[in-house]
Amino acid sequence: MNCWKTINLTREFGINRIYLISSILGLLSFVFLYLPFSIIHQSAELKDHGLLPLLVGLILLPMIHKLMHILPLILAHKSIKLKCQMSKGIFPILTILKKTKMSKKTSIFTLLGPTLFITVPGLISSYLFVEYYAYFILFISVNIGLSFTDFIYIGKLCKAPKKCVIENAKDGYDILVK
Repeated sequence: MNCWKTINLTREFGINRIYLISSILGLLSFVFLYLPFSIIHQSAELKDHGLLPLLVGLILLPMIHKLMHILPLILAHKSIKLKCQMSKGIFPILTILKKTKMSKKTSIFTLLGPTLFITVPGLISSYLFVEYYAYFILFISVNIGLSFTDFIYIGKLCKAPKKCVIENAKDGYDILVK
């Protein structure tokens, strides 16, 4: 196996630029999603449960986002190793270590996991649960901001050869070909 390309977004773009674009994408997605849903639910009265449940949900969202990357791997019967550390004693940080090499399709499906399992059900829920649509839109927009790097990886993986194998590198992915 030869390495066709190594994808390392931190080295290519820089971590500050990734955070900035991710934040802007999350903010723009909130604006563009909130406007149509507020027009659809004009007469709806929003329910407010305070700041604490909102903050707990926003703190747990990155961990749930990571777990949604694991779900496609479980569905594909791939072996994984999950490592959980506590940052500053409060925030859990999950690290996913894939023990096997993956095909191009499995890698793309894994990267699309949070979009398929959080964003799409969140959009449906924001339409169905009228009283809480603002909360769902907020969580969806934060998830879209978190998915920014996933979308870049998907774009780069789509350009890879059809019969390639994707392997986890230290800070990204290695695309291997025979």
